[in-house]
Amino acid sequence: MILFQSWRQNISDFLEETGELAFFAGRFFREVTRRPFEFKELLRQCYNIGNRSLLLVAVTGFIIGLVFTLQSRPKMMELGAEAWLPSMVGISIVREIGPIITALICAGRIGSGIGAEIGSMRVTEQIDAMEVSGTNPFKYLVVTRILATTLMIPLLVVMSDFVALMGSWLVESIKGDVSFFYYFDEVFVSLDFADLIPSTVKTFFFGFAIGLVGCFKGYNCKHGTAGVGVAANSAVVETSMVLFIIDFVSVLVSDLIF
Repeated sequence: MILFQSWRQNISDFLEETGELAFFAGRFFREVTRRPFEFKELLRQCYNIGNRSLLLVAVTGFIIGLVFTLQSRPKMMELGAEAWLPSMVGISIVREIGPIITALICAGRIGSGIGAEIGSMRVTEQIDAMEVSGTNPFKYLVVTRILATTLMIPLLVVMSDFVALMGSWLVESIKGDVSFFYYFDEVFVSLDFADLIPSTVKTFFFGFAIGLVGCFKGYNCKHGTAGVGVAANSAVVETSMVLFIIDFVSVLVSDLIF
């Protein structure tokens, strides 16, 4: 009986939070088209999100390319399909591995930062002070950050894909004496619009989800300073789950369209 009540309460809390998140997203779409437009703050957030995450994303992508190629090469050699390795690695990284891994890294780096930053402003009553002074805190804090993540995550994914392919080529250059131009010629020949368009479009949704959940958790932070840590942690966990759901839906839709 107690277990049943616990499950019922968890389901109720999940549905309630889902509804609040949907309402929060609806408020974002209403506010994003209203004046004033915080262009200066938007540019600052784009710089912070892109610049501060660039090195982490690049290092992660490079290691992904190295490891993926090192793990795949022996099996491809056994099958006598070593020449297909650039095509296989290129399609795998561009279509799936690059976008989802980069988005997860950004969820931990950016989502938690947004949740903690806005959460600390909530518990220290800075947001209330902005409302009293006549400033729209939702417009200044939330809209700018969601737009910034939506715009910058695709760029970070492109950078991660390129660096991952560079890491893969480095392995092929050392192990198989493959030239730079031959490797990337094989990669680009194997890719078509059915690979590039879905993988690019879904990164915008990844960025939107990272910004939305992080801002939602921070903006509704409660229980003092302890709640800031909870907001940052739950932002990462819930964003990761949302990213997997978006990725699954995007794969289904792309299979139906392409």
